[in-house]
Amino acid sequence: MRLGTVRRNGTTQAFRQENGATTFLPAKDVGELLLHEDWRTLAGEEGQEPAAADLDTPILRPGKILCAGLNYYAHAEEVGQDVPKHPTIFTKMHNALAGPSDDVQMPEASRKIDWEAELTIVIGKTIRKVDEAAAKDAILGYTVMNDVSVRDWQGRTSEWFQGKNWDRMTPVGPVVVTADEIDPEDGLAVECELDGVVKQSGTTSDLIFSCAKLVSYISEFMTLEPGDIIATGTPAGVGLARKPREWIPVGAELVTRIEGIGELRNKCVAEPAAG
Repeated sequence: MRLGTVRRNGTTQAFRQENGATTFLPAKDVGELLLHEDWRTLAGEEGQEPAAADLDTPILRPGKILCAGLNYYAHAEEVGQDVPKHPTIFTKMHNALAGPSDDVQMPEASRKIDWEAELTIVIGKTIRKVDEAAAKDAILGYTVMNDVSVRDWQGRTSEWFQGKNWDRMTPVGPVVVTADEIDPEDGLAVECELDGVVKQSGTTSDLIFSCAKLVSYISEFMTLEPGDIIATGTPAGVGLARKPREWIPVGAELVTRIEGIGELRNKCVAEPAAG
């Protein structure tokens, strides 16, 4: 099953896709849809599959946006870091999110902008202090994120927050694919292209901490709720680690895809002038 959010009739609406049929549902996005206990069978209006350009990020305002850093063996190696003993977790705010075909806004304050393709978990149940088996059961499904990062601001302090939360820089989507259809433990291909050139080509079999391990770990210190999302880290190939370093230029097209889910296709444009 696939769940998504489409811009339709001047607003947004959740939809469900199953067995080749698309059903538009009485909810503004997937986050609101999950408030319905019967979301899998909730009645709606059948229609045509939405065009890619009309899709919004599946969950417009997640209650929590959590991200794991340094969570691929090859990525830790390329940036010269030891394999972490515990997950490195940071947060994003909803202002950072963009739709799967939206423009990514490039800030005037920096030109050291980097790409980071990431498999992203969507939580489907309220959990706290659960083991890995229960954590895996709480995963509704998976989507795609590019954690576009402002590297010089990220490196200003030991905390990464200010390099990760620029407005409209983090595309997410195109849909959520439910966990009964795909399993990251099978080794899903994760790729990122910049202007048609492949920059990242990894697989989720290289994850240091599995999706279930991440969810279990985070649940030890906070309650996770339906609609929360957790980005699982990026594979090797980021611009920061290249010699010489490479950055996203204004005007470039960024394509992020994960096997079994789909792709994000975003133009990187200068942010609007203030005021």
